[in-house]
Amino acid sequence: MCGVCGVVGPIDASVLRAMARSMVHRGPDDEGLYLADGIGLGARRLSIIDIAGGHQPITNEDGTVVVVFNGEIYNHRELRSRLETQGHRFATRSDTEVLVHLYEEYGDASVHLLQGMFAFALWDAKRRRLLLARDRLGIKPLYYAVLPDQIVFASELKALVEHPAIDRTLDLTALSRYLAHEYVPAPHSIFRAIRKLAAGHWLTYSDGRVKIEPFWDVHFRRDGAIGEADAVEALRGALDLSVRQHLVSDVPLGVFLSGGIDSSAVAAFAARHFPGRLKTFSIGFEDPSFDETAHARGVARALDTDHHEEILGPRVALDLVARLPELLDEPLGDASLLPTFLLSRFTRRSVTVALSGDGGDELFAGYPTYQAHRLARALELVPHWVRRGLLRPVVERLPVSLDNLSFDFRLKRFMAGMDFGPVERHAAWLGSFTPAEQLALFTPDALARMEMAPSYAAFHEMLAHAPSASGLERMLYLDLKGYLGEGVLAKVDRASMACSLEVRVPLLDRRVVELAASLPMRLKLRGFTTKYVFKRALSGVLPREVLERRKNARASLRAAPAVRATRSRGGSRGCFRPRSPPRRSRRPRGSATSGCASRRSALSTRSRCSAGSRPSAATPLSGVAFLTRAAERADTCAWHRPLAPRRS
Repeated sequence: MCGVCGVVGPIDASVLRAMARSMVHRGPDDEGLYLADGIGLGARRLSIIDIAGGHQPITNEDGTVVVVFNGEIYNHRELRSRLETQGHRFATRSDTEVLVHLYEEYGDASVHLLQGMFAFALWDAKRRRLLLARDRLGIKPLYYAVLPDQIVFASELKALVEHPAIDRTLDLTALSRYLAHEYVPAPHSIFRAIRKLAAGHWLTYSDGRVKIEPFWDVHFRRDGAIGEADAVEALRGALDLSVRQHLVSDVPLGVFLSGGIDSSAVAAFAARHFPGRLKTFSIGFEDPSFDETAHARGVARALDTDHHEEILGPRVALDLVARLPELLDEPLGDASLLPTFLLSRFTRRSVTVALSGDGGDELFAGYPTYQAHRLARALELVPHWVRRGLLRPVVERLPVSLDNLSFDFRLKRFMAGMDFGPVERHAAWLGSFTPAEQLALFTPDALARMEMAPSYAAFHEMLAHAPSASGLERMLYLDLKGYLGEGVLAKVDRASMACSLEVRVPLLDRRVVELAASLPMRLKLRGFTTKYVFKRALSGVLPREVLERRKNARASLRAAPAVRATRSRGGSRGCFRPRSPPRRSRRPRGSATSGCASRRSALSTRSRCSAGSRPSAATPLSGVAFLTRAAERADTCAWHRPLAPRRS
């Protein structure tokens, strides 16, 4: 696991070194630079495989192919054996070296052979050509900026802005999309000059020309009916194989364990293959409404793991709020970043690698929103005038409960979503600021400078790449590409790498994902039973009470920072109106014990207000205290952060 960076174009070794050192948290063990005519590559290394010999950058035998690599290739041993039979000679045991020899043999198509999580940069000196590639689901990040005479790239934005040529002007379209979805969807970043390489894509740069292409996507195949028994057997085998391969490590390894189905499944399969007693890790809180450690403890006893837990006081997570700009380079509206960081910090005291259960809900329809879509489809048969004139007034008159995610709150959110089509409904149920609310939030000047007006266009752009998806599969695709790919995985990467902990996600192995996508929707959502086939595959693997336990709607933290709509120092040049429309506060997402997603235990994660009350304009919005500062301080909405000052 590493942080990578580089420049193709004019090279300043001090700038490249500063870019690499801004990511020391991603790789505290080693630093390496490659400098040649018109090319510079940098890497910070967290040593996992071949601790002594895996120094980066790594080259082929004659030095004409050079690579810097972030991630893990789980089938690197099989690929190494294959390449050795083809005449390639290896100088290390590192999975990174496999990349250069694989490229020599297969070129860009070598990416198709990789099983793992990765973001890498490969320089072909003979062709003077750069290849950037990012793994299929976007587990590892990769940003880039194309300038008139060069391309600059890095694992994190903070490294890119160390380069003096990078313009830090705020991308107002990206800001609008963040406010709609609580993450910045690729290919945008929060900076106008910087882009994210989308998951499952590669980029080539040669002679000043950029070409970006997809090399993989999720396809919902229906090329043959599969019975339930066959699906259960195939899924159980795929999970077992994936977890076993994810255990490969030369350093201590453990598993995040919340006691929920996903993390418990990973722990169960890992315990089967781990040499010795598997270590599992949980955190909990003194407030019992936020604490799930009893469930994790029960699973640990059933699996006989070496279980570690830490119970934290009520202010521990809130004390971390000041560190959010340090953890995040761009806004991410998921307050479960805080418990994920706390869990990673606790886990890192014992191990260097941890397995996580992220991905199960998106693959197997585990969120209540999918149930809500099914119910909405039935309700659409009721005439519109009945819904608007009779049902909604009844729902709006329900007594207000101050309970967390109460029935009346969820029912009101559900009915509000009935005014939209399925795609917009999905976004409105789960997002933050609707397009209409953004029109009242931004200044006219900011709206005029956007590439397009606030909308849910990002979702429609994603779905344009999923012609094989239909019905609820479209919502699963949006969650895989959007909430999981741009939100959950970014959160886990930033929180864990801030602690120099590598987190692996076995449920997002390509074979598991492709198998899940090939299964009919009836095996994922059986009536209103979520994750049906997943639970069936785990029957006999996990205790029955784990499979039957419902998600805890209370397992979240309330974030303290607020986004205030206010003028910047530039007055009318600010992004937000001086007085924003009243906003409901957000109820953050995520499990407090595992850091895995559990955000959809209601139709929306918005908090409620008491009857008749309207919250102030400074109500909480997760994880974006630095966005507030940017809006308040930037004369032209440029992105100002204290961590990476402009180099002169």
